[in-house]
Amino acid sequence: MLDTILLKLDSIKERYLFLEKELSNSEIVNNHQLYANYSKEYSNIKKIVEKYEEHKTYLENFSSTKLLLEDSDPEIKSLAQDELNIITEQLKINELEIKKLLIPENEDDEKDVFLEIRAGTGGDEAGLFVGDLFRMFTRVTERKKWKIELISSRESEKGGFKEVVAKISGKQVYRFLKFESGVHRVQRVPDTESQGRVHTSACSVAVLPEVEELDSIEIDKSEIRVDTFRASGAGGQHVNKTDSAVRLTHIPTGLVVECQDGRSQHKNKAKAMTLLQSKLMEQANNKQIEKQDSERKNMVGSGDRSEKIRTYNFPQNRITDHRIEYSIHSLEAFLDGDIDEMIETLIEENQARLLSQLESNL
Repeated sequence: MLDTILLKLDSIKERYLFLEKELSNSEIVNNHQLYANYSKEYSNIKKIVEKYEEHKTYLENFSSTKLLLEDSDPEIKSLAQDELNIITEQLKINELEIKKLLIPENEDDEKDVFLEIRAGTGGDEAGLFVGDLFRMFTRVTERKKWKIELISSRESEKGGFKEVVAKISGKQVYRFLKFESGVHRVQRVPDTESQGRVHTSACSVAVLPEVEELDSIEIDKSEIRVDTFRASGAGGQHVNKTDSAVRLTHIPTGLVVECQDGRSQHKNKAKAMTLLQSKLMEQANNKQIEKQDSERKNMVGSGDRSEKIRTYNFPQNRITDHRIEYSIHSLEAFLDGDIDEMIETLIEENQARLLSQLESNL
């Protein structure tokens, strides 16, 4: 293991022992906020310290076992070599686990998300693919026992959607879905294509972590324009006779959000406000609030096919993620929500990249 990592681990252990002592200090215990902060930090680094102590035990065992290689008895030397091989493998596994623990956690991973799917290039086919992707994510939520709520949608003329916005709630939703942000390209023969030619179209997907009350940003209500209208169902018919749907426009940035899933105008407005806060927080985190809707456009692109992160090729029964050049030949199952293999591969690749950055920075 790199000396810089060992120094980092020694520093963490020193901090761990300090926190352990402070948490039994009556003055700290009586300071509820400080006690809560110390307890959280202590809990976060405890596993690192335990793995580090385990690693040091392996090293001690390695050193003592290595001495047995000098024994005159061939049988003892053979047993010692076998034991050294086992310890060496344990050290490799333990070292990798320690490095993974040293990667800072993404606090957003535990959050619920807002999912936005919008039709890009490709006309009616793009709109139909929005529907396919929304169904895919709906099936994912069912498989994961999450909850999905439709926030708003705009239907296209041929049975698809111009856009769909939904909220997905559950355990580690953002961790699992965050890599879905980007342009998804589809290649297939449309039902209306008499010559059997493959058409290419695209949709943009954005996955935004929900802003919680503790980390939400302040919004001046005078900078928000509120419009109410009647929620529409399939074919554009009104599903109720009151103006329960809500559209919020954040005037400084031009961000627009809608919610029309419930009959209560008050509840729709509250959901729309949470979505607006999430989008503004995402912009602020990326330091791009000077440009209207620039965070989302940078994240998902314009919907142009050339910015694709993934291709769904129907004739070849293939899904390819271009970020990691990984393909799966089971398109029907994938669109039915069986996306775990692809997601876990993306997570592993991202973790490998973060490990490389960790070693470079230490």
